Amino acid sequence: MKEKKGFTLIELMIVVAIIGILAAIAIPNFLRFQARAKQSEAKQNLGAIYTAYTTYFSDWNTYPDAASITIGTNTYNCLEVADWEPKGQLRYNYECVETIAFTATVGSQMTGCGTITTAGDDVSFTIAACGNVDNDTSSDEWGVNQDKEIVNCSNDVRETADSKLFCSGSMGTVQ
Repeated sequence: MKEKKGFTLIELMIVVAIIGILAAIAIPNFLRFQARAKQSEAKQNLGAIYTAYTTYFSDWNTYPDAASITIGTNTYNCLEVADWEPKGQLRYNYECVETIAFTATVGSQMTGCGTITTAGDDVSFTIAACGNVDNDTSSDEWGVNQDKEIVNCSNDVRETADSKLFCSGSMGTVQ
C-alpha cells in the first residue's frame, strides 16, 4: 500500500495560529516605530527654525515678535521673516506667536498647539510643532525655545511626555 504524504488539518491550524500570534505582537510594534520615525520631522524642523531665528537675531538684535509682518506690500508670517520655510509634505503644523504659520499637508489636521504657548520678543521665542502621527485622537506636540531646548510636550507615541519648560495648558484638537 502507498503511503500518503502531506499535512493534517490540525498541523495547518497550528501553523496559522502561530503566524497570527506573531503578527499580533509585531504589528503594534511596527506602528509605534513608524510613528516615532514621523516625529523626526518635528525635531529636525524645530532645529532648523532655531538656527533661522538665531541668525535673524544676529542680524537684527531681536527675534520676530509678531504673527505677521508687513514689508512693503507683502505680509510674511514670523517663520518666513526668519527665512525658514518647510519643504515637502508636512505632518505637523508649525506655530509661532500663537498663529499657525504652516499647516500640515499629510495626516490628521490640528487646530492649534494647545500645550505650548508660542511667543516672541526681543530676547526670547517659543515655536511649536503639532500633529497627529498615528491617526488617533491625541496630538503630538513639540516646542523649541531660544536656548535650543527641543521638548515633546504631548507625546502621541508613548504615554509619557516632558512636563517641563514651556509645556502648559490643554492639548490641541484633532479634526
